[in-house]
Amino acid sequence: MADRAPHRLHHVEHVMGTVFSFDIRDRPTTDLREALDRAVTWLHRVDRVFSTYRPDSAISRLDRGEITLADCPPEVAVVLDLCAEVGDLSGGWFSPRPAGRLDPSGLVKGWAIEHAARLLADAGARNTCVNGGGDVRVHGEPEPGEPWRVGVAHPLREGELCTVVQGRELAIATSGVAERGCHILDPHTGRAARGPASVTVIGADLTRVDAYATAAFAMGDSAQAWIERLTDYEAFAVVAVDRTWATSGFGRHHAPDLPIEAGARRSR
Repeated sequence: MADRAPHRLHHVEHVMGTVFSFDIRDRPTTDLREALDRAVTWLHRVDRVFSTYRPDSAISRLDRGEITLADCPPEVAVVLDLCAEVGDLSGGWFSPRPAGRLDPSGLVKGWAIEHAARLLADAGARNTCVNGGGDVRVHGEPEPGEPWRVGVAHPLREGELCTVVQGRELAIATSGVAERGCHILDPHTGRAARGPASVTVIGADLTRVDAYATAAFAMGDSAQAWIERLTDYEAFAVVAVDRTWATSGFGRHHAPDLPIEAGARRSR
């Protein structure tokens, strides 16, 4: 599954309709390899339960009324409760039913990555980066004394970065048009949201960071003020090719100009 470098485990997995990468900068042990196996297994379980593209998933069957919430795996209720919390906090700009169809995808990927990273930490990993389609959770350091650095792809300039974020205990998620076009819906109208080109949110917990990025994109012009009111979360947005905004504390996480591979949101 993973490479055998002396002080690094690395694995790439295609699941949930995207690519997940695990970068573990600790001495490989049997416990870490087994934890990596469990993390990958977990992601596939999340896909089976929550994929809206699989007609046999619990979330699809629940949406069609074939089963009740009590019939679903317990994590379905957990995720829907989290969605309701973010919906309340965002004034309804986040919803698992943006167009009448049950779809908690705006929270599930971040929640799944957060749990996968915790499985690694529980097994003794101290320096890790888990990246799922650009939603990133980092712990520790890639090298002694160095923070992780994550480049965010520019949504309107192919092959370029719009910003670089750095940190040691950090979650980063971006919602926008770069990879899938206008796929986020306005939950108040059911139509495509008219947000900025992209919004990147950073904080300590990827479950909420992922959902907040979705909500911020959907709310458009009011997103900056909303993120400013949240404790311990910051954001950066690309509005147009030459126009951006950032919350007041974002600069603490902004990395100096460094050679980072462009064209993808990825770890250092």
